[in-house]
Amino acid sequence: MKTGDRVRFLNSVGGGIVKGFKNKDIVWVEEDDGFETPALIRECIVVEPDKSSTKAPEKKETRPEPPKPTEIPYEIVELPGKDRLNVYLAYLPVDIKIIGKCPYETYLINDSNYYLYFNYMNRQNNAWNSRFAELIEPNTRLFIEEFTKEQLNDLERICVQFIAFKKDKPFGLKTAYSVELRIDGVKFYKLHSFRENDFFEDDALIYPLVVNDFHQKELLISASDLQEAMTQKAKADNSYRPPAPVKKEKTQAVIEVDLHINQLLDSTSGMNNTEMLNVQLDKFRQTMEENKNQKGQKIVFIHGKGEGVLRNAVLSELKSKYKNCPVQDASFKEYGFGATMVTIR
Repeated sequence: MKTGDRVRFLNSVGGGIVKGFKNKDIVWVEEDDGFETPALIRECIVVEPDKSSTKAPEKKETRPEPPKPTEIPYEIVELPGKDRLNVYLAYLPVDIKIIGKCPYETYLINDSNYYLYFNYMNRQNNAWNSRFAELIEPNTRLFIEEFTKEQLNDLERICVQFIAFKKDKPFGLKTAYSVELRIDGVKFYKLHSFRENDFFEDDALIYPLVVNDFHQKELLISASDLQEAMTQKAKADNSYRPPAPVKKEKTQAVIEVDLHINQLLDSTSGMNNTEMLNVQLDKFRQTMEENKNQKGQKIVFIHGKGEGVLRNAVLSELKSKYKNCPVQDASFKEYGFGATMVTIR
């Protein structure tokens, strides 16, 4: 029961319209003569509900939703002549004006119509460490990481592995690739190492990984491996001939390595003495590692007289890591007092 309902009295004649409620038990009813009579709620029955309360709710005005923008699917467009794999690794200085002091950026370049799933790794403590793994789209370059000059030693040995495929279309099967590189840290201090290229507006140091589907494997062959291969080839070529007489080993040419900093770097701006010494020692170590298997090879390291810091550092390295290699002062006539000669044993 509510205000406005028409009710009829149960225990007496009459009825009317509910005008209000005195309390929870008594209701005021306006009879047909206009008088309001109090009545017990329990003695009244609703015979006609208030019609005003049954009106349909008004419809709210609704605005049409704006049309959703049509999404245009991104489509990979293949380029003519790009069905052969050409993949490169690129390094760029963040600020070439302070090369040798600024950080460097690493990119992978996919110059082909194939997608590549790849893994970029470096070698540390006789194990490989994954630095970045991702999918790169066709005909694009992808930023891999940024690193500082202090991290260059960690990037001496790099490996990139990848597989190539196309989406939603047939394609020619490509082999799975695994390319190892030896990164020369000294190059990151030289302006001429970073050159004009087809992939960046700035000069970059570019290492080819795959060119026209061919694996660009770096030749890291030791002298002993090379000698063994040449011996096997000679045996195959001369299998029908008597053994050739043993020839005396020819005298190997002396290797000269100038460790003066101005011969190794274009600029030493922003570098302190310790940093320059490390660059010089890196060149010394690189030369020794490249020739450590070439027995009898003589190497002259030109370090200058100066205060003897570089000479003492070189001698210390030789005593600790190359104890079997004889060391002596190089010819005074040719090099003066500032050179040391090492013979590989």
